[in-house]
Amino acid sequence: MELLERFLKYVSFDTQSDESSTTFPSTEKQKVLLNYLADEMRGLGLTEVEMDSYGYVMGTIPATPGCEDKPVIGFISHVDTSPDMSGKDIKPQIIEHYDGKDIRLNETVTMRVADFPELSFFKGHTLITTDGTTLLGADDKAGVAEIMTMAEYLLSHPEIKHGKIRIGFTPDEEVGRGVDYFDVARFGAQYAYTVDGGFEGELEYENFNAASAHFDVQGKNIHPGSAKDKMLNALRVVCEIDALLPEAQRPEHTEGYEGFYHLASISGSVEKAESYYIIRDHDRAKFEQKKDFARQVADFMNLKYGEGTVTLTLKDQYYNMREMVEPHPELIARAEEAMRKAGVVPAVKPIRGGTDGARLSYMGLPCPNLFTGGMNFHGKYEYASLDTMKRALQTLINLAELWAR
Repeated sequence: MELLERFLKYVSFDTQSDESSTTFPSTEKQKVLLNYLADEMRGLGLTEVEMDSYGYVMGTIPATPGCEDKPVIGFISHVDTSPDMSGKDIKPQIIEHYDGKDIRLNETVTMRVADFPELSFFKGHTLITTDGTTLLGADDKAGVAEIMTMAEYLLSHPEIKHGKIRIGFTPDEEVGRGVDYFDVARFGAQYAYTVDGGFEGELEYENFNAASAHFDVQGKNIHPGSAKDKMLNALRVVCEIDALLPEAQRPEHTEGYEGFYHLASISGSVEKAESYYIIRDHDRAKFEQKKDFARQVADFMNLKYGEGTVTLTLKDQYYNMREMVEPHPELIARAEEAMRKAGVVPAVKPIRGGTDGARLSYMGLPCPNLFTGGMNFHGKYEYASLDTMKRALQTLINLAELWAR
């Protein structure tokens, strides 16, 4: 099956995950595609194909003769799409030889070069866009399609020497639970790559250290007509907490390696209110300082308004994979070489977010992230370049061969 045909087939499955769900996977419909992938793997001739009770699908491309002693390498992608926008009834539009101009998705929605200047890079490419009513699902079905097409290619070209290759597909990455039950030992790879990046050439092995901060505020609700010197408005305390956190360290004012406090939600009433933040920083020391400052803010509020007014719950979510990947420089060197052999200029950059690979790296599986060719993830402006997807596919094939040297 050609790469484009495979990608279009995968995006036809509605695999949206649900962050409010308490099940795993968070939605049963993800298992429909996961089952399909397991069956497809068997049809292609992969071995050791299985889908476990959590929905994880794993399979093996056996080593070619003489390469059985080479390192076992894994390639991993997730099948779920973001809860941010519908992934049902996706109607992809294909633009051949893109002219570099604004793209009209439907009668009311236009993707403008002025808003998305990176579109100029893709002039002359074949683009796959949405119809402006759903997301596309390139995050991460582009990666899934590239991995499966790589598997088909290697199995049909035994002259390409490679060691044992393990493939893994996961649910629920978009809601932060993608590898909660991933069995690294059963996967059995020495190293792996998540194929879940975006722009052509992206190679990422640095990501944020991440924590959540939940401020619970207990107020005193007194009738406003007799509230003087009695009322404590929990909503105003929540606003005061936000004002104490550094304005310059908000997402809208940061880039590159700069960390932030991001106010994700506020809810409540005069009597009781809460605010939820995510805290991010690439630097571990600065990350710890940010958490300490959040504690100081809570302590100050309790000193000002009385003990028990503010309860802060901090929870670490994941850490920067760099310290797990750097001891294995060959992971990055071979990825860069594989890209160059595919005609791609490597662009090593930090992820201003996290990936399954970050958590897997701390679970004992060093796992940097590779580009897929998808862009503008999670919304109606999402698109993918077929030309870049093909170069991502060639990069994976090259990697398989390079690890067998």
